[in-house]
Amino acid sequence: MPWKLTPLLLFLGWMTSVCNARTRTDLLNVCMDAKHHKAEPGPEDKLHNQCTPWKKNACCSARVSQELHKDTSSLYNFTWDHCGKMEPACQRHFIQDNCLYECSPNLGPWIQEVNQKWRKERFLNVPLCKEDCQSWWEDCRTSHTCKSNWHRGWDWTSGSNKCPNGTTCRTFEAYFPTPAALCEGLWSHSYKLSNYSRGSGRCIQMWFDPALGNPNEEVARFYASALTAEAWPQGIRPLSLCLALMLSLWLSSPPTNEGAISTLPFIIHPFVIQFLLQGGAWGFSDSQ
Repeated sequence: MPWKLTPLLLFLGWMTSVCNARTRTDLLNVCMDAKHHKAEPGPEDKLHNQCTPWKKNACCSARVSQELHKDTSSLYNFTWDHCGKMEPACQRHFIQDNCLYECSPNLGPWIQEVNQKWRKERFLNVPLCKEDCQSWWEDCRTSHTCKSNWHRGWDWTSGSNKCPNGTTCRTFEAYFPTPAALCEGLWSHSYKLSNYSRGSGRCIQMWFDPALGNPNEEVARFYASALTAEAWPQGIRPLSLCLALMLSLWLSSPPTNEGAISTLPFIIHPFVIQFLLQGGAWGFSDSQ
C-alpha cells in the first residue's frame, strides 16, 4: 500500500503549493496603504455628512471625513476653487469621490502598488456605475477648471494647488467632453466607466443608502473571485482534474503482481498530455 499513498501525497503537496502561491487573500475588507487611511477597517460612528454611509466599516477616521468636506482640506492642501468658486452641485460629487477613496474597504480588487512619497498604494480602473459617472459629469459641466488630469502638473509654490502657467480656465465640459473623459481621466484612471448600472452587483457605487447595506461588498466579492480564478496558470484546472482522475483509477487498481506497480498511469499519461495541448476542450477550459 505505501506505493499507493506516495503519489497521492505528492499530488496533494503539489496542489497545496500551487494554491498557496496563487490564491490572493487580501482583496476583501482591506484599506489601502496611503497617507490618511487606517491600517484596518472598522466602525466609525462619527463620520461626517456625506461619508456617513461607511460608518459601520470604514478606512477613514472622523477627523478625515470632516476635512474632506472643506473647500481647501488640510489633508492634501487641495482646493476645488482653483478657477473660481466650484458650484455646490458639482462639489458634492468630489466630496463623495473623496469619501469613497478614503473610507471604502471594498476596493481591494483594484489596489495597486505605487512608488509615491505620500502613499504606497492606489486603486486603478475601479468600475464606476454609469449613473454615478453620468450625474457627476452633468452636475459639473458648467463649473470651471484648467486641467484634465488633477493628479499631477499643478503649481504648488503657494502651498496649495494653482493652475500652472500656460493653462486657461474653461468649463468642465471643455476639458471633459464626455462622462468617461471625466471619470477616467480626472485621477489618472482611478475609475473606469462601467456599462453596468447601480444595483447590478458588477459596478462600484459612489452613492448608496446605508440602511439597505453596502452594495459594494458584493461587487468586491465578485471581482475578487474573478481575480483569484485568473491567478491560476493556464491549463492548471484541467490538469488538476486529470491528475485527480488518474490517481483515482490508479489507486483503485490492484498491482499486476506482487510487489509490482500497475501500469495504468502510464497508459493514461498520453491522453492527459493530449488533453492539455487541446486547452481542456472537455468543457473545463480557463476561458470559461
